Amino acid sequence: MTVIAIPTGSRNGAALVPATVAVAARTVRKFARTPQLIVVGTIQGAMFLLIFRYVFGGAIRSGGLSYVDFLVPGFITTGVLFQGMGAAAGIAEDVETGFFDRLRSLPIPRASVIAGRALADTGMLAWGTAVTTAIGFAVGFRLHASALDAIAAFALCVLFGFAFCWLFMTMGLIARNAQAAQGMSLLIFPLSFVSSAYVPVRTMPGWMQAFAKNQPLTAMVDAVRLLTGGHAARVLVGHSMAHEVIAALLWSVGLIAVFGPIAVARYRRG
Repeated sequence: MTVIAIPTGSRNGAALVPATVAVAARTVRKFARTPQLIVVGTIQGAMFLLIFRYVFGGAIRSGGLSYVDFLVPGFITTGVLFQGMGAAAGIAEDVETGFFDRLRSLPIPRASVIAGRALADTGMLAWGTAVTTAIGFAVGFRLHASALDAIAAFALCVLFGFAFCWLFMTMGLIARNAQAAQGMSLLIFPLSFVSSAYVPVRTMPGWMQAFAKNQPLTAMVDAVRLLTGGHAARVLVGHSMAHEVIAALLWSVGLIAVFGPIAVARYRRG
């Protein structure tokens, strides 16, 4: 049984930040005791990247960018969905095993439980993103922008992951079962394919383009692609970097604003 030591800030219980950090630390320790979660996720991401790079790469034309420079930003960005499945299953497991029931008996803010889980899962996501980025460079991806832009692109990917964590945690809380949560998570994956991640949107049927251009992953992918692809990416995307970065940030804030309260409310109801 996992024990959480939460420092209390007053007679009424722990403050939000210490409680959030304590819950996040517990989740990280759980990850450390089950390293297969990290290893399998890393291997899975590497396999899919290699498949897209070497199996589909020769058949897809991506404008002025080489396909590997087109693919890697999109793959890294949409990787938040693959890793988000773990957040959904993990929080459903916590519900199923009664861990959350024990936390409800503690004098801690209810939001700290969900925020702590989101913080830990975002840390895992940052690690996975770093590994996938390294593999991207190994298979031929190259930056066509400054190092500062590359750091900004990485930070955006982590932010996107944090935003989608709230969506996946909501699914896990609704499912209340790890297997069911994984099944529900699969409903989000078509978003990654009906976006600009793997193929240019202009190659899709007209009716599909309207959706692909106006969904969150396309804005996020294009923002990262513009930060890493230089002039060729700007010609391909057709919008300024500021336009796409702002759109991506608004989508991220929107996801957190919508699913954050829903996740906390769902946890409160048990």
